[in-house]
Amino acid sequence: MIRFITERLLQLIPAVLISSFIIFFAMNLTGGDPAMIIAGDKATAERIEEVREEYGFNDPVIVQYLRYMAGLVRGNMGISYVTNKDVFKTFMSRLPNTVELAFASVFIAVVISIPLGVYTAINQNTWKDNLGMVFALFGVSMPNFWLGLILILAFSLRLGWFPSGGKESFASLVLPAVTVGLGLAALITRTTRSSMLDVIRQDYMRTARAKGASERRVIYKHGLANALIPIITVVGLQLSNTLTGSVLAESVFAWPGIGRLIFDHISKRDTPMVTGSIILCSILMCLVNLVVDIIYALVDPRIKAQYVKKG
Repeated sequence: MIRFITERLLQLIPAVLISSFIIFFAMNLTGGDPAMIIAGDKATAERIEEVREEYGFNDPVIVQYLRYMAGLVRGNMGISYVTNKDVFKTFMSRLPNTVELAFASVFIAVVISIPLGVYTAINQNTWKDNLGMVFALFGVSMPNFWLGLILILAFSLRLGWFPSGGKESFASLVLPAVTVGLGLAALITRTTRSSMLDVIRQDYMRTARAKGASERRVIYKHGLANALIPIITVVGLQLSNTLTGSVLAESVFAWPGIGRLIFDHISKRDTPMVTGSIILCSILMCLVNLVVDIIYALVDPRIKAQYVKKG
């Protein structure tokens, strides 16, 4: 197991290199002059040229990239062109907000989707199953920004139950978490239903019933327990995606998270902030996927045995 974890951590190196390379060169292909952003709107041409020389903007892009990576190796992710603040500290100041939103959204999604997925599977081809699949289809096809706006109009402007945006209290979390969580719930519901349909036809389910086990025990202990691997995979992927920023939901609700941070600084061509944030997001995704793989071993002893052999 230790060897497996070490191998997965080493995979962070190519992930960081590839993501940083792509985003650094993509940012340099966009329009605009970062020297003008740093110097300010009223800067003279001479001052702008001084900034270009000072920051090395006149050097070839590959030279700028290697200089950035050399700083990264030393633990320096750079200073934002726009805010003049340390990239790592800015990212870490936003991370708790995104983690809070991500876990709240996934919690809502799991609480709704797993019972619904199981329920639709055991009532396959009935009106109950069809109703559940309509919900799943609605959730998959429904844009986050549209649902967010509807929730703001209904529960903030009309009823006044929750704030329309920002992060002031726990109540501020409810609408963005529901917005993101309902979208995730739709996909997890479909996955849970498909996985359960494969499991409930297995021989050990009939054997459990023949031994006199209650239907609830058969479904949840023998059925759901063996259907968890695909469900965990989807939940882990959705958690990774949400942790790296729900841009639309964060923008609609003015939530101060990572997604909004990256979006705002892309438009301002702030290469250090965008590159550093995406590198940190890549590391975060790899760590979440590693945790998901470890959970596999806890759920399925066969996978744990494979890991032990590798170790």
